[in-house]
Amino acid sequence: MAGRTPEEIRASIEHNRKELGSSLEKLRAEAIQIADWRAQLRAHQRQAVIGAALAGFVLGGGFAALGALTGGGRRRR
Repeated sequence: MAGRTPEEIRASIEHNRKELGSSLEKLRAEAIQIADWRAQLRAHQRQAVIGAALAGFVLGGGFAALGALTGGGRRRR
C-alpha cells in the first residue's frame, strides 16, 4: 500500500464506490422481494392454509374451553 500513486488510489476508491453501489442495488431488490407478502403467500399457499386452519382450531377450542369454565357450558344436574 505504501508504493501506490494518487491515480491508483483514486482508481481503487472509484472501483470500491461502484461495487458498493451494485451491492446496495442487489440488497434493495432482495429486501423488496422478501417484504412482498403477497408473493410470499402465493409461494407458500398450502402452508398458509394449514396454519390458518390450525390457528382457527386452537382459538375455537380455547374459546369453547373458556365458555365452559365461565358457566356457558352444560350444567351438571
